[in-house]
Amino acid sequence: MKSIILAGGSGSRLWPLSREEYPKQLLSFDEKESLLQKTFKRLESFCVASEIVTITNIKHYSDIKLQLNSIDKNNVVLAEPLGKNTAPAIASVLEYFSQKYDKDDIVLIVPSDHLIINTQKFSDTVKQAEELAQDGYIVTFGIKPTYPETGYGYIKTTDKLLNGYKVEKFVEKPDLNTAKEYLKTNKYYWNGGIFMGKISTFMMEFEKYASDIYLNTKNLDFSKKNTIEYSIYENMPSISIDYAIMEKSDKIALVELQSDWNDLGSWQALYNVKEKDENGNVLSGKVVVDDVKNSFIYSQKEIVAVSGLENVILVETEDAIMACKLDKSQNVKNLYEKLKEKESDTTKLHKTVFRPWGYYTCMNRGNGYLTKTICVMPHHKLSVQSHNHRSEHWVVLEGSAFVLLDGKEYILNSGDSIDIPIKAIHSLQNHTNEELKIIEVQKGDYISEDDITRYEDSYGRI
Repeated sequence: MKSIILAGGSGSRLWPLSREEYPKQLLSFDEKESLLQKTFKRLESFCVASEIVTITNIKHYSDIKLQLNSIDKNNVVLAEPLGKNTAPAIASVLEYFSQKYDKDDIVLIVPSDHLIINTQKFSDTVKQAEELAQDGYIVTFGIKPTYPETGYGYIKTTDKLLNGYKVEKFVEKPDLNTAKEYLKTNKYYWNGGIFMGKISTFMMEFEKYASDIYLNTKNLDFSKKNTIEYSIYENMPSISIDYAIMEKSDKIALVELQSDWNDLGSWQALYNVKEKDENGNVLSGKVVVDDVKNSFIYSQKEIVAVSGLENVILVETEDAIMACKLDKSQNVKNLYEKLKEKESDTTKLHKTVFRPWGYYTCMNRGNGYLTKTICVMPHHKLSVQSHNHRSEHWVVLEGSAFVLLDGKEYILNSGDSIDIPIKAIHSLQNHTNEELKIIEVQKGDYISEDDITRYEDSYGRI
């Protein structure tokens, strides 16, 4: 079996912990593996690593490759040059598979941000669905509703099939009264966004119902390198797999997912899966409470003191504070969108970002410039890289820096500085036993973490 992991989402409903450039699939909610890493390991029980393809936006490529390399370096990551929703992403990976493997191989498509603990029951459901997929169905995995959820789409089933049901229709997120009616009928399932079918079946349905996507993917060439060309991808429509294929095809079947499932799509969903204290609270970080019940209080840096509240969510990070009622956590997405309209940096990236070589903290950002402090751990180094849109100026605060710049080597000590011109090939390295700390000032017409071309990297991000 082949697998596709969809890892391009932004996780806006889990803001401010999830950010546009470091979304929830990269986060760990149990201080161990990230949701992405858990997903990959879950698939490894019935797929080899080289046949699990993760597709993501180019700005997440480095972080995703780094996390998956820590599990198995044979993983494959494809980068979308721009976001086009799930249908073009899936079709591109299907074309990748069709150029390398038998077109009648089965492919399982999963989101990267689901929490599934009982992996054995998940595997058992996959095996049940495989029989329907072999018969030419596209199988969707439905989750039996346990309460009238208004944040999920629903799937209505009809005739019984081997190990499943025929699908009558897909339904948008309902209002509360409609969701209550769905719950009574036993014919509606939550749409978990997990699909399975033959590569050939998917491609045939794309050709029939989304021919513009199908024809564009036929221009992709993965024979020499795993690259999705911008000139081809920009011609794709932006559309979900549900709208493009699933709601139109007459080949859709549903198998009920037997395992536990949570998409962690909101703070309430995260609260529901966390262990609670005697007052029904989930407390994390430097939190002090008095007379607080059934609440989720999270502190990343500062002390958070709360008194006399019930059924609330309060999240503090080093650059943002978010508070809402527990049952209104789906509306955090509205806050996120309003912040984006104001071009707030808090939607894009955390103030402090950890990397395999150390970390950096953004200090100030303005029109055409960004200032950050960078800490490189002993005997670590940044990749050999260049930038097409910005120059950089480095000032050493502590330690000793070894700098490569266009083929020349420099040793800089505390108080020394150096300019890195646009397109110059460079690397910052720490060859000592002490931490290296510098100030970096970026200046240019485009300031973003995706403005980077890597030539050498110790952490496999090329």
